[in-house]
Amino acid sequence: MELTVAITGASGTIYAHRTLQLLAESGVVETINLIMSGSALTVAQVEMGVNLKDAASHDINEWLGLEPESRLIRLWRLDNLAAKPSSGSNKQAGMIIVPCSMGTLGAIASGAGTNLIHRAADVCLKEGRKLVIVPRESPYNSIHLENMLRLSNAGARILPASPGFYHRPTTIGELVDHLCFRIMDQFDVPHSRRSQWTGEEVV
Repeated sequence: MELTVAITGASGTIYAHRTLQLLAESGVVETINLIMSGSALTVAQVEMGVNLKDAASHDINEWLGLEPESRLIRLWRLDNLAAKPSSGSNKQAGMIIVPCSMGTLGAIASGAGTNLIHRAADVCLKEGRKLVIVPRESPYNSIHLENMLRLSNAGARILPASPGFYHRPTTIGELVDHLCFRIMDQFDVPHSRRSQWTGEEVV
């Protein structure tokens, strides 16, 4: 399976980090086309203390705990509109934008994309491929909500960064995993089921 993952400048870099790790661990994902916005690099440094500016693939591998020589991650420049994810003829399962800023959401919803993230998302919509958008904003204004509805009507899956609590998480990592497992489910990528609802009665 080939997927594109985009990281934008919304808060929640930890969701992107864990999503990439889970995809790498799944055994079914062979290629990840990774795109990061300029704001995403700033937020990553603020939230996780990692400097990914001018990063190469081996730097990303180190960040994710992968072997230095791993070829799983293919890093694409934001301004490279000739990259593989920009063409519908490049067969892939779809795209995940995690986290997704409201600016990116609005650009995709309007169809007026100016960078590779916008273009790759537009390609998924026009080709009928899965586009999973993980917005992280609060509160939403009416423009945000209308853009989400517009994208949902166009075929995108809106999966807000709203983890559940029924699995009784005790750490931030367990909260993050819960949301990332839901992202995996959109592409039937195998993962731990430890936070899955069992339907058992509570006594």
